[in-house]
Amino acid sequence: MRTLLNFSLISILTILFLLLFFLSTTGIETKRFNNLITKKIKASNADIDLNLKTIKFKVDLKEISLFLEAKNPSINFKEITLPVNDIKAYVNFLSLIKSENKFEKISLNFKQINFKNIKKISSILKPSNFSSFLNNKLVEGKLNTEIDFFFNKSNEIENFITRGSVEDAKIYFEKEIFFEDTSFTFFADNTDILIKSFLSKLGPLNIKDGDAKIKIFPEILIETNFLSNIKINNNFYREYEILNKFLNLSSLDNLSGKFNNSLTVNLDKTLKVKSYNFKNRGKIENAKFNLQNSIEKVLFEESPKFITVKDVEVNTLINLNQNNISTKGKYSLNNKNFLNFELDNITNKEILNFKIKADIDEKIEIDLINYVKPKKTIAEISFELEKFRDNLKFKYLNYNEGNNSMIIEDLKLQKGKFLNLKKVSIKTFDEQILNNDFTILLGNKIIITGNKFDASNLIKIINQKEKDNNFRKLNKDIEIDLVNVIVPLSEKLSKFRLIGTIERGKFIKISSKGDFGNNNFLDISMKNDKLNKKKYLEIYSDITKPLLTEYGFFKGLTGGKLLYSSIIDEKSSISKLKIENFKVVDAPGMVKLLTLADLGGLADLAAGEGISFDTLEIDIEQTGELIRINEILALGPSISVLMDGYQDKNITSLRGTLIPAKTINKMISRIPLIGDIVIPKEVGEGLFGISFKMKGPKGKIKTSINPIRTITPRFIQKIIDRNKIIN
Repeated sequence: MRTLLNFSLISILTILFLLLFFLSTTGIETKRFNNLITKKIKASNADIDLNLKTIKFKVDLKEISLFLEAKNPSINFKEITLPVNDIKAYVNFLSLIKSENKFEKISLNFKQINFKNIKKISSILKPSNFSSFLNNKLVEGKLNTEIDFFFNKSNEIENFITRGSVEDAKIYFEKEIFFEDTSFTFFADNTDILIKSFLSKLGPLNIKDGDAKIKIFPEILIETNFLSNIKINNNFYREYEILNKFLNLSSLDNLSGKFNNSLTVNLDKTLKVKSYNFKNRGKIENAKFNLQNSIEKVLFEESPKFITVKDVEVNTLINLNQNNISTKGKYSLNNKNFLNFELDNITNKEILNFKIKADIDEKIEIDLINYVKPKKTIAEISFELEKFRDNLKFKYLNYNEGNNSMIIEDLKLQKGKFLNLKKVSIKTFDEQILNNDFTILLGNKIIITGNKFDASNLIKIINQKEKDNNFRKLNKDIEIDLVNVIVPLSEKLSKFRLIGTIERGKFIKISSKGDFGNNNFLDISMKNDKLNKKKYLEIYSDITKPLLTEYGFFKGLTGGKLLYSSIIDEKSSISKLKIENFKVVDAPGMVKLLTLADLGGLADLAAGEGISFDTLEIDIEQTGELIRINEILALGPSISVLMDGYQDKNITSLRGTLIPAKTINKMISRIPLIGDIVIPKEVGEGLFGISFKMKGPKGKIKTSINPIRTITPRFIQKIIDRNKIIN
């Protein structure tokens, strides 16, 4: 009995095994379910026209379920034939017994599909934003895929799963920018897409080894990691626009590098970017940036035209709220020596923050403090800059080169104009001799104190005409206390004190005194008449040369005492300069005049002792760039000169009269006989002197000279008035 039961059991199991093997391989061919499957698919979308030849009833051992399989079915969607290899419809076994025919899943295995056909059938895909993505972003490519549709108890589709690969795809990104040569494998359902082995090309960017997770419901969320190689040159004009939005690379000429990246993008239902987060880490092998429109010749001897970087380590974080780019590597200006640099660039909405630390080997000149850094000497500069709209703030600026150091704290600018600063500390050396050691503090007032200030170039800087006042927002009282001041021509000024007031960047009040030594002093005063809107400036100096060294007109002048007064309003100034008891030495123009006139002062001038003058008086009016020289009168024991003219930015024009002292003395002795002066009776007394004209642009002034037999009564009166004062 037991043997019979065992045999029966083995027989049944064998039959079941053979049946399962037959059903899983060959199956049972039937047409019973043709209409049922057709109706189910037609019910899901009326535009689908399905024609099944025969169906095989089979068993899926992996799924442990029964399914119906149709090979090479004819499926048309809106008159488009879909390339389907086979259809598998998985049914509930109990529903077959009950004749309810409930489907659990329908699987479609497609042949390769062109993206153009995918767009045509995208309307049946859910959710709608995924359908929109297919229509708006996919340009071309090929799809290999199979899709599983899952049904609920009511035989309605409640989910789907698709898997496959994409080849030779072109995907729209933005403004005619495309991902090209794209390929990847994918797995997706109605809420997520998983992508592996992503390869693509976006303009100069090559992407490889990419993976991504895309959540498509209720909104699209993309999370991806990938490796990238980038090689940019000026042929990628459109890609520049995209990169410039994120990285501000408008001046980029070329760039190559390798990076490890991660990107998260959140799109709304309309595919508009709601947020993104991009991180990368890598190295820029080399890059070149043009600087023609961004750096002017301020500190450097030669304006840099471009900057080249190489071997730059990069760490980047970019999102809607903040861009943070940190770099460290080597740079070169105009393809010269490569030097170290570090840069942190943080952009937070409208606030831009820069931190820079770099070595510099270019020649640097700062005329204001007479500082020169030789070319190829290495200096280090570091600063932190914060930009908000038109406002710039240097939180700190440090400069170090050997024993030379400059520190600026909290410097604020608005539209390039000075607003405020906290502190400046300067210490520099000229040929290993200390020439600057002072501090500037800006609080309720400006306080400048220190042991030494090199003002050798100060007059030259003051004379440079500025089109605009960069300190017009500066309104403060000022106090200066400097132990020693270096002034032009190696003169030294000590115990310099100044108390004053600055409004709109200009002095309106000054009381100042300095000591040249040997009982020689410098006094400066300025008063402001607000009612008349005029300023009154007076300068007295026992030594003239330091104050006149930058004026070519006074070349060769030595000795003397100086008194300068000026009445200044908003548009013009009226000034008088008076110098007493001075000499003119080595003045080429004067030698020429004296040679032609054969006057007595030539011997003194040629001997190097100079021509002595008792006084020089100059009356000038200045309006804008036009200077009217109403009168220049120089009186001396050898010669006297009277001239007038004008000067603007293009030309200098002077005319005057030069007369020897013996003629002047003879004229004065015969003043009552005016007629005899105009028409001398003695033989040989007709030549009084010379008249001259000087005219031309700066550096090219030409002089013309003519002998004269008469001089103007105005000149005579000036001589008489001057002698009365002396007597």
